[in-house]
Parts: sequence; structure tokens; C-alpha cells
Amino acid sequence: MLTAQNNQPDEVGQGQPVAEPNDSQELEQNQTENGNVEIDVDLQKTINQITQDLEVKPSTAPAIEVPRLDPVSVSVDQTAAQDSIAANSPVASSDDLGIAEAVFSQPLPQVIQTDIVEETSQEIAQETTELAEQVPMLVEPISQPANSGFNVAVTNSFFDILVNNGIVSPKQAEELRQENLSTGQSYEELVLNKQLATESDVVQAKAEFSNLPYIKLSAIGVDPEALTLIDEGIAKRYQALPFGVDKDKKSLKIAMINPLDLAAIEFLKQKTGFNIEAHYGEGSEIIRMIDEHYAQSLSSEVTEALKSTSQQVDEDSAVQLDQQAGAILRDAPISRIVENILDFAMKSQASDVHIEPQINRTRVRYRIDGILAEKLILPLNVHEAVVSRIKIMANLKIDEKRLPQDGRFNYKANNAEVDLRTSTLPTVHGEKVVMRLLQKDMAVPSLEDLGMTGLGLQRVKEAIKVPYGIILITGPTGSGKTTTLYSILNMINKIGVNIMTLEDPVEYQIQGVSQVQTNPKAGLTFASGLRSFLRQDPDIIMVGEIRDNETADLALQASLTGHLVFSTLHTNSATGALPRLLDMDAEPFLLASSITLAIGQRVVRKINEKYKEEYKPEPVVIENIKKALGVHFDRWCKEKGKKPDQITLFRASSKRPATEPEYKGRIGIFEVMPNSPEIASLILNRKSASELENAAIQQGMTLMKQDGYLKVLDGITTVEEVLRVAEVT
Repeated sequence: MLTAQNNQPDEVGQGQPVAEPNDSQELEQNQTENGNVEIDVDLQKTINQITQDLEVKPSTAPAIEVPRLDPVSVSVDQTAAQDSIAANSPVASSDDLGIAEAVFSQPLPQVIQTDIVEETSQEIAQETTELAEQVPMLVEPISQPANSGFNVAVTNSFFDILVNNGIVSPKQAEELRQENLSTGQSYEELVLNKQLATESDVVQAKAEFSNLPYIKLSAIGVDPEALTLIDEGIAKRYQALPFGVDKDKKSLKIAMINPLDLAAIEFLKQKTGFNIEAHYGEGSEIIRMIDEHYAQSLSSEVTEALKSTSQQVDEDSAVQLDQQAGAILRDAPISRIVENILDFAMKSQASDVHIEPQINRTRVRYRIDGILAEKLILPLNVHEAVVSRIKIMANLKIDEKRLPQDGRFNYKANNAEVDLRTSTLPTVHGEKVVMRLLQKDMAVPSLEDLGMTGLGLQRVKEAIKVPYGIILITGPTGSGKTTTLYSILNMINKIGVNIMTLEDPVEYQIQGVSQVQTNPKAGLTFASGLRSFLRQDPDIIMVGEIRDNETADLALQASLTGHLVFSTLHTNSATGALPRLLDMDAEPFLLASSITLAIGQRVVRKINEKYKEEYKPEPVVIENIKKALGVHFDRWCKEKGKKPDQITLFRASSKRPATEPEYKGRIGIFEVMPNSPEIASLILNRKSASELENAAIQQGMTLMKQDGYLKVLDGITTVEEVLRVAEVT
């Protein structure tokens, strides 16, 4: 385990290696007889430290000249070494170059170059052996294959570990060695690019190779207290994530891509005042979790604001905040914290922000593409101040902590404006705040943009041409029902029709549509508003949600008196809407004659289009898709000209940058059930949702899960996403 030494860093803020006062003297003393080879102090210190940890005596082999590069660099400049040998050694053979290149392919902590002038083949081999002796941990001599032409040779211990662990075969190892010689790619790159091993396999082998600990960050998590010791900028600069801290022992555990970088470790020791325990970690995990836990620029900006509040906000003063609304409004640091939280929500296109008090901290989570992700940790002693600031913005009572409150406010940033619907709820650790972001100037997407295709899209377009009846959209909260409603309204929004909507809340503003916000406190509910609408000469009515018997009855009556009515229901499927209305005491004969269409929907995340790769799935996966799709599978294969064993699927590339998400954006999966004489007969007889579904399938309805699997075959999403959101039977 590497521990920082007590050297005073020189310009540590720039992350440069630490220079000792007598560096120049040491370099002069290490001049060799030839006068043209010298040893770099940092490299020698690195090797000495490693060998000391491993209880291996440092070699006394001739020193090698080491140009100083960025401390994060861990690759070996094998091309420079090969060019030098080729240019200056007229008698060197291709095998000679292979031997030298095998040495220079090792993951040394600094880039090594040597000048070899007019050497014979045996002399080149001798110098190779001497270098191996100088760096015993990284290069180990073993017997060379018979066709090498040398008695002494070097192999890659890193590769031996991969072979010994069963990750690559000896044959694959030899093939990769040859490709390394011909292409110049490092062994690590070759193994990963050919998908012979995972990043985890490679990093664990490097850790074993270097006798350093390996850590799987996603398995153990990150201690929020450790994050506070290192700023985000420093974490990104050194690609190092603190994940554990022991304040009693003054010890800080850090996962690093390059834990052999002693200059970085020394800087972190000086910066934090803790002894550093460096661990190998997977690069993709480290970079991703730095972004997740520091929330890009969010954490550092909030940290700066928190520094300003340390003198102003503590546990004793929290009680006084309730009585000082004016002071809170003028409290710049707290305002900056709230602004940063909201700015990040807009930048990341989050739909919701959760501010949640815990036992000893406050966490801030964002719902992005339907998934909650923790992006920020706040100290608990600023929680009440942050909540009070949000209450004032939402025009809520800041001294009311015993009861839930609801409010809303507008927020502008970067030439964009959002409406935030705010809800507070008392918990055992304090008040929890959830804010729903509603974009005020977002363009309404078309049904095609939402992902509706084929016969379902055709049936919707036909249904909205009928001037009466009721069209229902079903699904759980967050499944995109309101967006689909707006898309349909936008299609039929003409100057010759009077469209009125009753919503809670108004999420989009559509030019030419009379939109009304419900206000239960004032007596404006869905039922009372719908009664008033009928006196406003409407052609088309949209009711945000049918929640009770009265609203259901009024909507059905309106649809039978020459109005086209749209609304939503919280059911799991399109066919489930009809039994739900029957449960609300709707008359079967009214329902059978008024329902025009029912749409069920969910939203799935789309594969990141920029970093998408094709792969051959297991046969059982295709078999399951075929079973779920039925006749739709055969139709798809015929349209695409593919046989089942020729089908390939798509997923996010394993080679994508660590900062790029696996999914980006969302798309809908739909099922559309039109009314028909057969369906109407089943409604009159109060048949179940499953019986209605079977009848609809007979008439050509594509189920939601089937629509999802078709989008999987088209490379839009993944099987995992469809299984996550759609009911699988």
C-alpha cells in the first residue's frame, strides 16, 4: 500500500512531481562512464518505494535516462525506443526489436527512452537484461521461444497474471504479443479492444502485478465525509476519488487510475493533512463516480457557498431562521446553494429535484430520464436554511413544519424559464422538499417523435377526426400521458375549433388553446370546472385526469353531447381503463357508446446514439423476443430480410468515454385499443380487462411490451429497459 512521503511539494497546485533540493547533485553523481546516461530522481524514488514495500532490494544496474512527463502518464513510449534501436543499430534484427519492445511495453510509472548506439544483437540483449534487473517488479526474465535467436529474453508479468487467472489463453497471449510488436498498441489496449477481458479484470491484474490493493467502488460505495476532503477539480485532475476516511488514524482511502503517481499522492497528503492509502480502481468507475458524487460543477460551487455559511449557519441558529425571512432572502450563500441546485436541474434536464434530510446529512437527488440519481451531499446544519429559502420562493409558510405544503414558483436561468411545482413533507429527520420542473417554452413533440408508429398511429389519427366521443390515455405517473395529450391537441388545434383544457398543473402552454389551472382551495376542481366548460361552447375538452365518479360521469355526458373529450387514467394498460370506469359507477351502456379509443403507454430510455455498438445476443434472448412478439416477429423479419439467427441487437459501447451515459433521452412504447362492436359487447357484459385485451389483440392491437421489443430489434432501446417498465406475462 502506497503512503505519501513527507516532502514539501513544489507548485503542488499544478500537480507536478516533487523536487528535492539536491536533485541536481544526485543527477551529477549518477553520471555513468559513457557520460550520456543519467537516472531521473522521481523514477528512482518510485522504484525504491515499490521495492521497499515488496521487500525487494533495488538493483544496481546502470541508470537509464528518463524524460519528465505528466505524472499521470503510465504508458511506455515503445515507439521511440524501437525507432532509436532501428536508427542506430545497423545489425539489429526484427527479433532484436521485439525483445527491446517487450521491455518497453510495461506499464512503468514514467516514459522510458534509451539511446543504444551501434550495438550488436548480443549487446542489445544484454542491455535489455540489465533494464529488467533494474525494474524487477515490472519485468521478469524467463526463457525465450526457440525462434527468437536469443539466449535471454523478457516476457510481460502483467500478461502472465492474465494467463494464470484464466482471462486469456497462452495462445491468445502470444497472438497479442505479435500484434503489439506490429501495431504498437499496449497490451492493455489490445486486451480491452478485443473484449478478451473486462476493465475490472485488467485493473485487478495490474493491482496484483504492482502488489497494490484493488477496490470496486460500485460495490462498496463512497463515504460522503471523504468527499469533503478533496475538491472536485483536484479529484478530476488526478483522477482520484476519496471513498473512505478514518479521522482517528488520519487516514484517507483513495481510488486512483494510477496509484503509482507518488507526486499526486504527496500533493493529496499535503492538501488534506491525511495519510493517503492509494488503491487501484477502474477508470470508468472513477470518472463516472466523480461526476455523480461531485455533480459536475455543482458540488464545487455549493462547497464554496458552504464555506461562506460556516460562520453564519449552525445548529443553534437554525431555529432563528424561521423568524427571519428577510435575512434568509438576503443570505447570499444560501441563495447561491439553491440557485446551483436549480441551475444543475435545468442543465441536466431533470424532471424532479429531491432534497432529503438523512440522519447526518442532506442528499440532493435528480430524476433524469426517469431514474433518480444522487448528485450532491449537503451538511445537515444548512438543511433548514435551504428549505426555508425554497419556501419563501414558493410563497409557503416558513414557520409551518408540522404539515405538508404545496406551492410553485418561476425560475429563470441561461435564457430559459421553468415553473417549479413545490411540495414539502415533514419527516423524522426534517422537511423533505420535492420540486417538479415544468418547461414553459418547450416545443410540443409530434406523435411520431414520441415513438408512436404503425397501425396504432393510424388508429389515433382516425379517431381524432371524429367530432365526439372520449379518448383515454392510461399509465402510471411519469409515463408521459400529458405529453401525448398535448401532442394530439397540437395536431387538431385549428382556428375553427374551441379547445379548452382543465389541468393540474398546466405543463405546456399552447397558442390558441384556453387552458385552466385547477384550484381546489377556491373550489375549482375537475368536476366543477368541467361543468363550467360546457357553458363555454367548447368543441374539444381536455380534462387532466378522471379521479372520481362525478368527473367520470360528466366526461361521458360531454362526449355524448357532441364534444370530443380527452382525459387520463392511472391504470396499467389500455384495456384496464374500461373496468376502472365501471368501478367508478359509470353505466356500461354509456361507456360502450362513448369510448372511441384507449391508449396505454410507458417510456423507456434510448441507447446513447453516439456510442452505440452492435452485438450478437444469446439464442435464448431472441427466442424470448420471438415468443413475446408472436406474428409481429415474423412480420419484422420479413420486412428486414433477416432470419432469426441473423438478428443482432444494440447496446451502449463499452469503449464510450466514462462521462457518457449508457442511455440518453427517452421514447414511448404504446398500445392502442379502438372501440368496436366486439369490444362494446364485452363492455356491456362487464367483462374483465384480460378478456378485452384478447379481443383487441384479435383485432390487431400491439401490446406495450411488444412495441418495446420491436424498438429493441430496431436498435432504439434494450431488453433490460423494456423489462423494467412493461408488464411481462
